[in-house]
Amino acid sequence: MSAPSAWGRARADAVKMERRSAEGPVISGFSGRGFRVDDGVYEGLLITPERAEGWAPPAISELSEADFAPLLALDPQPEFLLLGTGSTLVRPHPSLTHALGARGIGLDVMDSRAAARAWGVLRAELRWIAAALYPLD
Repeated sequence: MSAPSAWGRARADAVKMERRSAEGPVISGFSGRGFRVDDGVYEGLLITPERAEGWAPPAISELSEADFAPLLALDPQPEFLLLGTGSTLVRPHPSLTHALGARGIGLDVMDSRAAARAWGVLRAELRWIAAALYPLD
């Protein structure tokens, strides 16, 4: 058996680097209405660089800053919050964006599948963010 080529060694090193760069919980896929995170599946999900937990969110029209309490307790505070609104994009009330903005936290709203993918990309860049994902319909 021959030794791996330089390309093969570089490729193996790149994989290792990618795995190290995604510190904390990783969303690895979808399952039914939910999200696969490490060894669990969550229908509604609050996720930070430190932990993932289930979330039973209110209707988007009733969403308030208080619903993000576990995410807002992150120290240091997240750069911004990804909000996945289920299978389709639904804008929350502008007062939510203003309340988070007053704390210095941006809100990026998209459907939950897009938010889950964005989580992976942004965490691979070691961005200090948090996400709240509504179940997939």
